[in-house]
Amino acid sequence: MVKKTPHKQEKDDVAKEPQAASDDVVFESEEGGDMDTIKKLRDRLKTCLSEKQEYLDGWQRARADFLNLKKETAVEKERFAKFATEDIIRELLVVVDSFDMAFGNTEAWEKVDKNWRIGVEHIYAQFMEILEHYGIKPIDPKGEMFNPEEHASLEVIQTDKKEEDNTVAEVVQKGYRLRDKVIRAAQVKIKQYTE
Repeated sequence: MVKKTPHKQEKDDVAKEPQAASDDVVFESEEGGDMDTIKKLRDRLKTCLSEKQEYLDGWQRARADFLNLKKETAVEKERFAKFATEDIIRELLVVVDSFDMAFGNTEAWEKVDKNWRIGVEHIYAQFMEILEHYGIKPIDPKGEMFNPEEHASLEVIQTDKKEEDNTVAEVVQKGYRLRDKVIRAAQVKIKQYTE
């Protein structure tokens, strides 16, 4: 059987007692007790409780700041990962443009061996699937209304049809969007109504 020493017993009793505010502490005056000592102890207790609250408040603010920073960092990291590949994708779009130019020259394209054309078209389709997998989508607005956020006007073509006013007549170069962000505007010719 292990006996608790009086000192250890006092510690356990103190740990179990609820903490009191300095105003709640009542000191009983013992015969011959020193009231100045009691006053000093009461002041010291009040100071300690005040400091404890200050430290607790500071810790809670620091913890809240840390959690906010952690959330902001996660959002920033996600945004960075989403658009980190933007530069390399812009460079790959030059290859897509070359394919589009080759397919656009129908006279020369038709002169090429049919099996070779099928192979090149297959490679192009695979390349476009990979880009789409990474969130790249073409902007090919022929016939749509001109949108300056997605289209860059190179030329204005006059039209006598009012319903065609401000529509895209021709796409000179496709634009591309990375998820919701336009990374290259489509270069277009637009129609303008004149009477």
